[in-house]
Amino acid sequence: MSSPRRSPFVRALIAFILAFVLASVAVVAFLGARFAELDALQFALPWALAGVALVPLILWRSIAAEEGARPALKLPSIFALARGPRGWRTKLQPALPVLRGAALLLGIVAFAGPELVSTDRQDDERGIDIAFVLDLSGSMRAVLEDGATEKLQPGMPRYGRRSTRLDVAKEVILDFIGRRKTDRMGVVVFGKAAYVLCPLTLDYGLLSHLVRQMELDLIDGNGTAIGDALGTGVARLRKSQAKSKAVVLLTDGDSNAGSLAPEAATDLAKGQGVHVYTVQIGSDDEVDVQDGTDLFGQPRYTRAHFPVNPELLQRIAAATGGESFVATDRKALEASMHAILDRLEKTSFQASAARVEELFPRLLLPALLLVLLDVLLRVVVLRRAP
Repeated sequence: MSSPRRSPFVRALIAFILAFVLASVAVVAFLGARFAELDALQFALPWALAGVALVPLILWRSIAAEEGARPALKLPSIFALARGPRGWRTKLQPALPVLRGAALLLGIVAFAGPELVSTDRQDDERGIDIAFVLDLSGSMRAVLEDGATEKLQPGMPRYGRRSTRLDVAKEVILDFIGRRKTDRMGVVVFGKAAYVLCPLTLDYGLLSHLVRQMELDLIDGNGTAIGDALGTGVARLRKSQAKSKAVVLLTDGDSNAGSLAPEAATDLAKGQGVHVYTVQIGSDDEVDVQDGTDLFGQPRYTRAHFPVNPELLQRIAAATGGESFVATDRKALEASMHAILDRLEKTSFQASAARVEELFPRLLLPALLLVLLDVLLRVVVLRRAP
């Protein structure tokens, strides 16, 4: 006498166990050498793994539904059928729930977003701490002589807005930020007083955004507080552990405001081991300054004179072990900035480089193959006519 047929619940439980084993084998096969790195496995959506608990229920409902839909034929006796030969296809029937269960398990794990996060690679990096101290006084409205438009002879018409000293200074700083990888940088702006625009950071995206937002009307520009600005920049570097600490002071005027004398700020820089590199933007000559617009909306320019003090900037740089530069156009300003960087020492440190590898494609592929195999078995091998 043949053994009684197992209930759908027991068959579903057995199918789930076999499906788990099959899914595990598929994971090992398709991950290959990556399987050895599963200790670094993380999930983007770990809560999705709770769906694994639903797989036995889904299999039970599926098996029970198939049992209910199975066509039946009433016979007076099934003795002859029970003793008759059975085809090899009937032995494949229990494999269908296993294939479906394994595909479901792989799909759920893939949906959870498995990732391998590796942080064992060490790079020998070199970096410095730099505080940019930028003048935002009214004199930075002056046109910086650079380009064909600015080279026109006096009295000849000029059309369109021309780059100011601040425009060029911002472009040069942004270009410098884009070229660096491991330098911590911050920005101090000053006019009649000094303010921290951005503390030392490696977030170059944030730093670049703040630099782009700098405008002359951001602070009171009726003065040039070089001493306060330099002292604020040095204060931002006071707790720095870098071997090289530098302040890059960009200004186009003479110190005429603030509560801290430039000489006192210089002494503070010396005491903290901060090298100060000064860049004088422009010269003592008369320059064009925008003075409103004409009837057609075109910028109107007038001539103005802004005093500079190159001797003060030279003394600050010499006393702190830095260097002084004069930039009368864009190219000279860019060259000054690159020359400063070439002169700065760098400190070495070890930085770990994280690497994230998405694993869901390697799990979706075997899941799709199992679904395809299940469909082929049903349509081609285990097809039946009711």
